[in-house]
Amino acid sequence: MSDTPGRPGLAVAAQLADLTDTRVDHDDYPAALEVRSEVLVYDAQRWAGVQGRERDALKAELARALDTGPGVVLLSGAFADTSVIDEATEVFADIIDQERASGAQAGDHFGRPGANSRIWNAQQKLALQAPQVFARYFSQDAIAVVSEAWLGPGYQMTSQVNVVHPGGAAQDPHCDYHLGFQSQEMVVRFPEHVQRMSPYLTLQGAVAHVDMPVESGPTMLLPHSQRLERAYQAYHVAEVRELFAERVVQLPLAKGDVLFFSPALLHAAGTNRSSDLDRMVNLLQVSSAFGRAMESVDRVAMCGALYPVLLESSERWPDWAIDNVVAACAEGYAFPTNLDQDQPIGGLAPESSAQILRRALGRRASTQEVMAELSLAQSRRLP
Repeated sequence: MSDTPGRPGLAVAAQLADLTDTRVDHDDYPAALEVRSEVLVYDAQRWAGVQGRERDALKAELARALDTGPGVVLLSGAFADTSVIDEATEVFADIIDQERASGAQAGDHFGRPGANSRIWNAQQKLALQAPQVFARYFSQDAIAVVSEAWLGPGYQMTSQVNVVHPGGAAQDPHCDYHLGFQSQEMVVRFPEHVQRMSPYLTLQGAVAHVDMPVESGPTMLLPHSQRLERAYQAYHVAEVRELFAERVVQLPLAKGDVLFFSPALLHAAGTNRSSDLDRMVNLLQVSSAFGRAMESVDRVAMCGALYPVLLESSERWPDWAIDNVVAACAEGYAFPTNLDQDQPIGGLAPESSAQILRRALGRRASTQEVMAELSLAQSRRLP
C-alpha cells in the first residue's frame, strides 16, 4: 500500500488521517436533524411517506451523504411503533433457540465463530415464520428511501441477525460486501475501477432491536473513511487499523433506529461491556438489481463435461491456460449462498466451484469425485 521503506501502510494511513480530519457542514445537508460525532442524523418520521420532488431531493441528499459526505447516516425513530420490533425479536429469539438445539454452528466473517448468536438468511426465515410481522417490519419507509437513494429501484433485500452477548468481543475493522469479503491477496487482483465500483453495488444497514448504550458495543464507525483510495486493500494494513482504533466513533442507538453506511466505510461491531444486555441488530444487506448475469447457466454440468478435458490437458498446457478455461466454465464467486449450510468457517467466504475444480485438478481426482464434490457444494447453496 505504500512505498515507504520498512513501513508499508504509512502513506495510506496518512491519507486516511486527512480524510477523517474532515468535518461535516450541517448546512450542506438541510434535511438532516443534526450532525452527531460526524454522523448525519435524520428524523425518520419527518420524512416518512414523502413523495414527488421532496422525496427526490431527500434521496439525492442521502446519496451524497453516503458517497462524498461522512459515509454514514442515522435514521432516528425509523420505526415509530416499536412493537413490531419486539415481535420480530421474539421470532428471531425462537429461531436462535431452534438452531442452537439442532447443533448448528454459526460462522462469522469478521469475528470468532460461535462467540455471538447469528441467524443467517433472517430475511427468508422471518417471512416464512411470521409473514404479518415481516410485512409490518419492511413497510417502514426509512428503509426503502435510503435503499432507493443508493441503489435505485429493483433492489434486493437480505438480512442477518447478530446478537452480541455481554462480554462479546469486537470485530476486526473492515469494509463490507463485495470486495470486503475477499482476502487482501484476492482484492489486489481486481482493477482499481472495480474497487471503486464495489461500494455502489450494495448498501449496509443495521436495525437496532434493543436500546443500545455505548457500553453495549454498537457499531464502531470511522466517518469519511469510505473515500479512502483502495479501501478494500487498506483495511488489512496495521497502520490503518491503529488509526481506526484512535478515531473510531460509536453512537448510542434507541430501539427502532436504523444506521445505514457505505460498504467501503471502515467499521466493526463493538465489544459488549455491559453486564446484562444482549445487543441484537438486524443487519441489512441491500443489493443492486443489476448484480446478476443475463442468462442462468448450469455450471456444474459444464464443469463435469470439461473436467476430463482439463485433467488430460493439464499435463501439456501451462497453468494459466487451465485457469482460463476454469474461469470460463466454473462459478468463481461463492455468493449468493445458503450460509446456514455453506458457512464461512475458516475464511471470509465459502469455497467457490472454481476453487473446488482447481483443487481437484491439483490432486488429479476422478471425474466422479469432483462431480460429487461440486454437486454437494451446489446443494449447500440452495435455500
